[in-house]
Order: sequence, then C-alpha cells, then structure tokens
Amino acid sequence: MLDILIIIIVLEFCFLAFAIWIGWTGIVGAPWLPTPKEKVREMLELAEVTPDDNVYDLGSGDGRIVIMAAKEFGANSLGIEIDPIRLMWSRFRIRRNKVGNKVRVMRTNFLKMDLKDATVITIYGGIKINEQIREKLESNLKSGTRVVSYYFKLEGWDPVKTIPESSLFLYVI
Repeated sequence: MLDILIIIIVLEFCFLAFAIWIGWTGIVGAPWLPTPKEKVREMLELAEVTPDDNVYDLGSGDGRIVIMAAKEFGANSLGIEIDPIRLMWSRFRIRRNKVGNKVRVMRTNFLKMDLKDATVITIYGGIKINEQIREKLESNLKSGTRVVSYYFKLEGWDPVKTIPESSLFLYVI
C-alpha cells in the first residue's frame, strides 16, 4: 500500500512540475510547439541556406532547426532559447548528431541579443513575439538577411516568397 502511495505522490509531483514548466514558458515567451521536421526542411530550403550562412533560430527549442541547418545544409547555426530545460535537451541532441563544430545554443532572450551576424533568421513565435521582434530585425540585421517565419506573418512586411499550404513566409531585409 505504501508503494502505491509513493508512486501516486511522485506522479502528482511530475504532473505539477510539467504544468508549471509549460505555464512558465507561456509567460516568458511563446509556449513550445515544435516545428514539424518537414516544415524545418522547407524553411531552410525556402531561405536557400548554404554552407556560407549563419542561421539563427529565435526560440530554438530542442534545436531541430539549427541541427538540420548544419547537418543537411552545412551552415553554421546558433540557437537562442530562454528555457533551460529545452536548452539542455538541445545540447544533448547537438552532441548526439555530432554537429557541435557547427552549432551552438545560448540561453538568453533573443529580444536583447545582437543578431547582426545572422544571414538567415528562423522564427515560429506567434503574433505577439513577431510584433516585438520586427523592429529589432529591421534595425539590427544587415541588408540581404533572409527571415523565414513559420505560421505567423510579420505584420507590416511583405514576404518575397510564400508557401501558403505550408504557412511559410520569406522576407529579405
């Protein structure tokens, strides 16, 4: 009987910790909704990523975009993630995929970060985040930098390419 009680307490604690973690990420930014892998590839293809690019993923989550950018497109990549648990998970995935020489992830708020070295920016942030980041991108990025947004448009900008069925929008600074 005591064993069942301990199991129930542990399960309740895990559920509560998970709920707090998910709620916290919604408060500090966008909740984590991983970009499907087929969309990641489409985003990188739409931006025409090459080995000469520096791909920055704003809100990089588990690192899937920066890993694929390095592994399949040869680009140097930087993931920017504020959540420490996702950051640890992405670092584990980077080591497992053996792309540590081309990929870094940092724990910081991308709204406070210098993005001028990026040649490609990827975003899946939501309407509120896109409103906040648009001005920063305009003032911080070099001419010619490509910005790919999944699902949410950057209001006030006209995309140079769109894939409507995939909800992908490409902008060039």
